[in-house]
Amino acid sequence: MVTEQSLKKIKAVVFDIDGVMTDGSLIPLSDGDLLRVFDAKDSFAIRVAARKGLITAIISGGKTEALEKRCLHLNVKPENLFLGARGKLAIFNRFCEQNGILPEEVMYFGDDIPDIQVLKACGIGVAPSDAAEEAKEAADIVSEFPGGKWCVRHEVENLLKAQGKWTFNPDRFEEFY
Repeated sequence: MVTEQSLKKIKAVVFDIDGVMTDGSLIPLSDGDLLRVFDAKDSFAIRVAARKGLITAIISGGKTEALEKRCLHLNVKPENLFLGARGKLAIFNRFCEQNGILPEEVMYFGDDIPDIQVLKACGIGVAPSDAAEEAKEAADIVSEFPGGKWCVRHEVENLLKAQGKWTFNPDRFEEFY
């Protein structure tokens, strides 16, 4: 059971991309890249989390130059960007070690079979409402929202509110871009 106390212990937020930060749709382009659509409000929540002191990371099987640029725009540090990931649990453990945090201090967002081990190993596992059933069973939170459509925003906002960090100076919003 996720409590306000367990949310206060979270120091890092880690995301899969396809099916979490996007709705999972992929449109192949003629140059071999894949077109993905990100929700601006989900993206804003990730930038806020990073600016408010949480460590942010991406562990995704996808790997393109466009994805890398998007993740860096979200304030994910290059050393916490794991694209082309295979074997996500080993990468997750390495991420924790490199950042000096424990797995139970991490909120992880995943939606499919490759995410299950990490959903179980982290402190709070989150799955979108349209995740694979196995991922939802492994998660501590099943969002009321689907991937790419407010799942990230809603759960990150709840996390930051529990930590007293969802606060803003309306005259300084440029610091989040």
